[in-house]
Amino acid sequence: MLGSLFSGITGLNANATAMSVIGDNIANVNTNGFKSTRPSFENLLSQSLTGTANSEIGRGVVMSSMSLDWDQGTLETTSNATDLSINGKGFFTVRDTNGLIFYTRAGEFRFDKDGNLTNPDGLIAQGWDLSTSSGIGGTPGDITIPGAGMNVPRATSEFSIDVNLDAEAAPGDQYTVLLTTYDSLGGAIDLTLTFTRTSNQREWEWSASVPPSVGSVTSPAAPFPTLTFNPDGTLPNGVDPTITIALINGAAATQTITWDLYDSTGATNGDVTQFASPSTTTFMTQNGYPAGTLYDISVDEHGILTGSYSNGQITPLFQLALADFPSYSGLIKLGRNLYSESLSSGQPMLGTPGSGSRGAISPSTLEMSNVDLASEFVKMIITQRAFQANSKVITASDEMLSDVINIIR
Repeated sequence: MLGSLFSGITGLNANATAMSVIGDNIANVNTNGFKSTRPSFENLLSQSLTGTANSEIGRGVVMSSMSLDWDQGTLETTSNATDLSINGKGFFTVRDTNGLIFYTRAGEFRFDKDGNLTNPDGLIAQGWDLSTSSGIGGTPGDITIPGAGMNVPRATSEFSIDVNLDAEAAPGDQYTVLLTTYDSLGGAIDLTLTFTRTSNQREWEWSASVPPSVGSVTSPAAPFPTLTFNPDGTLPNGVDPTITIALINGAAATQTITWDLYDSTGATNGDVTQFASPSTTTFMTQNGYPAGTLYDISVDEHGILTGSYSNGQITPLFQLALADFPSYSGLIKLGRNLYSESLSSGQPMLGTPGSGSRGAISPSTLEMSNVDLASEFVKMIITQRAFQANSKVITASDEMLSDVINIIR
């Protein structure tokens, strides 16, 4: 009878702890990335002194362990581009101010005053800098944007225009094309191409010029080169011409720009024609651009953070690092939605989102808790009834002991 008292106590203790687990699950129903906990129970036995098989007496119950449910939570859509969730396996990698690395499923990231991509507790997200020559590989580092806050300018080195020169133009007729190019400082240079019909059939002379305030064109120079068209209005095979500009505005002193007229085999690309139609320009492009400032950040499913700049450039900046583990059950739960590795979990396997076993990134979403309230309420009822039943065991045992004591009366 004394043994039944202690069995009842173990039942009370185990179910009280189980109720604490249920309460923690319900309390975190709105915690991003939270994984519900499930308690596991084991029975206790008292070994028979006689050693007779199947004569062991149960001595109650004990909570043996608590295991996490790693099912993915529902993804909640948000309006923030840096709210991220992992659609599949894996963990975000974050670093604290002491350099310690942690892992989390909660992807509520923001940029702090220093430009670091951090979670609400200030831990910095880790990834690979795509602007460096090393790119992806090795140990990831802090994702910090200020170094990429300004997009450096690029001097124009090549341009292309789609132009038709009127086959019915009279000798001496001119047609001009104005193209904006950029020097090494990102300054705009208005490059003017002038086409002049010569006295020869299907032949046009061309020249280039820039405003005197920025410099002058040194090549081509007079006598200016010509474009001689085939009878079908196309150019014969040739070599791309170049334009050399001497600059006096503080940029690189000499700038050479190639006019893309022919492909790698020397055949015309068909951009410049001479048909019996009014001279017109239908398209123009060049590969230079001015300096630009960062005004927006976007993240794609591969975890690539791309910067959009005021000069129209879209540049990949960083790629998030995701970690996967051989055993999730071996991870150490630290609170604040963080986990750390252990000998039981195995070492983290770092890689890019969508590679290997790692899931893809869902931008502008947050992973919600995977707590099932209906299931938790049912467990609460069962646990409460189990606690109540164990208390009845203690009450009944006490009454039995009382009866024994009263036998001598």
